[in-house]
Amino acid sequence: MDFTAERVAEIAGRPAGKLTRRDVALALLRLSAADALTSLPTLRRGLVAAGNPMSAAFWESAETILQKITDRAATLEDMRVWLEATGTEPTRVIGLHEWEEPAQRSALQEEMHTRLVHHLEDLVADREIDPDKLAGGDAEARKDYAGVQERWMMTPLPDGRVPMTVLLDEQDEQLFADWAATAAVALESLDELLESAAARPLPAVELAAAATRLRGYIARPGWPGQMLVAFSGLSDQRLPADDQEMWLTLTASVVSPQGEAMSTEDKEFARAMEWAGDEDAGGDDEPDELSAAMAAVCALEHFDWLAVMDALVAGGPGTPASAADLARYVRDYDPPVDAPSDADLSDYENVADEDYDDLSIEGLFLHITAMWSVLGAIDSDDRLTALGWWGLPEAMRRAWSEEA
Repeated sequence: MDFTAERVAEIAGRPAGKLTRRDVALALLRLSAADALTSLPTLRRGLVAAGNPMSAAFWESAETILQKITDRAATLEDMRVWLEATGTEPTRVIGLHEWEEPAQRSALQEEMHTRLVHHLEDLVADREIDPDKLAGGDAEARKDYAGVQERWMMTPLPDGRVPMTVLLDEQDEQLFADWAATAAVALESLDELLESAAARPLPAVELAAAATRLRGYIARPGWPGQMLVAFSGLSDQRLPADDQEMWLTLTASVVSPQGEAMSTEDKEFARAMEWAGDEDAGGDDEPDELSAAMAAVCALEHFDWLAVMDALVAGGPGTPASAADLARYVRDYDPPVDAPSDADLSDYENVADEDYDDLSIEGLFLHITAMWSVLGAIDSDDRLTALGWWGLPEAMRRAWSEEA
């Protein structure tokens, strides 16, 4: 069946003489590649008759990509690059923003995407964008194409909105909402786990001893006290005076940091601390241990923590709790059959597959176990203490209650 210029015009919602390369490309991608290939001559003749012949470079690129699709040799990236080479399809990632697929876009994303398409159409009409160079794979043309989009995204609209800013704000709001929803479900799962577990008495003597050690650490600069204070987002003076409250506050922040990684201005001070590395290492890009630890914690998912809590709560004091052990608990975790129906844990049900990387997960947990050791939650042999058995689940519950 031939795919005519009139049919493309109907799909695009504009006359055949005003169709863009993007309009034609999107219409062709709606067909099976074989049908699209067969339709190219008829479609081309129809556009010539409408006074909109496009260019030989475009038709050659269309035939090439459609043939690759027919031969099952084309990737999604190949098709995306071809579509972007029309000169009016925004690149998938611009700065920190990534466009969703059309069906998943919010109203704001759809609006800004449409505005950007119209802006690119104007630039093509003014010959500031050369689609033939894009179709030919010209590296400089692609760089310039990305640049004009980035500039538009950072330029205020007539109503004062900056596209990049409002899009990233919306993205952050959605991420926070999703995270809160997941935290609420994880908290429900944790509560069910603790309700079915044996009683975990508070070890008052161990807590008092741990609190005394912690206050000593915090009174001194460097590791480990200032790391824990930084995670809590509080100053030394603002930490709770009550031992139990202070311990739970610091332990909960290991799961859900309330502080921020070091700024560039603080780097000089950081290098003076033992946990920030050798002060002679130099370099503005030198990573500090606080930033690395926070990044590791933020890379862990609610599922990971549930897996660890399940193993430690069931095992009790003496349960192995090294970084390698925690990674193993994540790998072997089998979510309970009666987990909340709205729990967003489906992506992890088959975590123990060939793509699972024990060493990567273990590397993340190394930062956790270092702080747990200081807190007294695990001992020098990396085994769970009575304080950790009581307190780690309580700290987890506190962290997730604040997130939900």
